[in-house]
Amino acid sequence: MTETPNPHIPDADTMTGGMRPIRQAVIAVGSNLGERLNNVQGAVAALADTPEVTVVSVSSVYETVPVGAPAGSRDFLNAAVLIDTTLTVHTLLDRCLAIEDAFGRERGEKNAPRTLDVDLIVVGDRVAHDDRLTLPHPRAHERAFVLMPWLELDLEGEIPGKGYVVDLAQGLDTSGVTRREDLEILV
Repeated sequence: MTETPNPHIPDADTMTGGMRPIRQAVIAVGSNLGERLNNVQGAVAALADTPEVTVVSVSSVYETVPVGAPAGSRDFLNAAVLIDTTLTVHTLLDRCLAIEDAFGRERGEKNAPRTLDVDLIVVGDRVAHDDRLTLPHPRAHERAFVLMPWLELDLEGEIPGKGYVVDLAQGLDTSGVTRREDLEILV
């Protein structure tokens, strides 16, 4: 089920024709397997190469302790990407999954090390829950490795139904999240 908060506003995900409204979306990218920085950089480049997507800004790189991962898992490199898009949420999801596949992402054990995560966090104020997609991301509000990079990009960021990113981040343990001043993602 997808829904817009205001029933009087056309549903951008079911509109037909070539014109769709531009919506801002937040995408979290991360890697803890292989050439982590190259993987994150590649994800941002692939998003920038996507038709109907404009990369607005990219956060700094953060190194984060993996959450719920098997013992011995390497730390993640994470970043947040702010985009403008006219894609439907499912088309954007398909693109994110295709980018993960292009970087050798293997889907198996939950929280296993991975070459690349490309997660849709929010797409405008869209709320969706179906067999393929839940928006906003169901655990984003409890993940410092998502909120800290996002906060760097948008001090007024909000997760529909959860609250403002600045308030949510203040309630989280950020001790395992370190901004890496020595690493940079090019757009």
